[in-house]
Amino acid sequence: MLNLLANGLVIAGACVLVGALFRVRRLIAQLPSGQVRRRWYTLMGLIALFIVGYISYAAAFWSHPATWPDLIVPGVFFFGAGFVWLTAALSLQTATDVRRVTILEHESISDPLLGIYNRRYLDRRLAEECARARRYSLPLSLLLIDIDHFKPINDAYGHQVGDLVLNYLGKLVLQCIRASDIAARYGGDEVLIIAPNTTTSYAAALAERLRQHMETHEQVLTNLSNKPQKIRFTVSIGVASLSQEASDCQSLVNNVDEALYRAKQEGRNRIYIYAGEAPKAASPAG
Repeated sequence: MLNLLANGLVIAGACVLVGALFRVRRLIAQLPSGQVRRRWYTLMGLIALFIVGYISYAAAFWSHPATWPDLIVPGVFFFGAGFVWLTAALSLQTATDVRRVTILEHESISDPLLGIYNRRYLDRRLAEECARARRYSLPLSLLLIDIDHFKPINDAYGHQVGDLVLNYLGKLVLQCIRASDIAARYGGDEVLIIAPNTTTSYAAALAERLRQHMETHEQVLTNLSNKPQKIRFTVSIGVASLSQEASDCQSLVNNVDEALYRAKQEGRNRIYIYAGEAPKAASPAG
């Protein structure tokens, strides 16, 4: 009877370790490739070695007459396996919860159509960057981008194609801006870029790079007859920076909005820089 109990504890412990092995495997599937994943693979290897050890122990002492003291080692094996299973299960649950929270946080600050940040995140980051720039006397610039003649695109191709154009706009913006820049949907087809620690001249250079990037790329779509359909669009961009006259967020936003308005009024496909009472042209359409 004691012999059966001892062997049962060892075999049960091996089964528990197999369960832990599967949980670690599910955990690894949720992790990005890299050093962390390799460490969990190492743990899988160790658990596999433990399973082999448990089975070898059971085979070696299968017919060995057992006494009450002989149950100590099988008991330690069983509860050790339970500890490994519990650790693996808790790690898997924690990783799943963290992943879920990360996804929810990303969705709460992202615009699903353009693939950039949304207005809620924009307002928060703009307030933070303005406060930081004023506190440490750092430059801060805004770029406001708007697609030229976007309504005719919607009217000609339909709103579904218009949504695809907006998504393409978001991708083109992300291709041009720097890692420190923050691009977010301002409203409609307008995208606002926060450029921390950026002077007006550098912001103007970034705006011109964006304008040229939009102008030289075309979106290829497939219509109902499976024929490729090429859509080109240009953008107008307003640029404004923190200054003594515009030292708060609202004034800065008003200035960049005014600069964009002037870019539209002066012919579109250009950038305008807000400078004092009136913006100044910086890049007429080529």
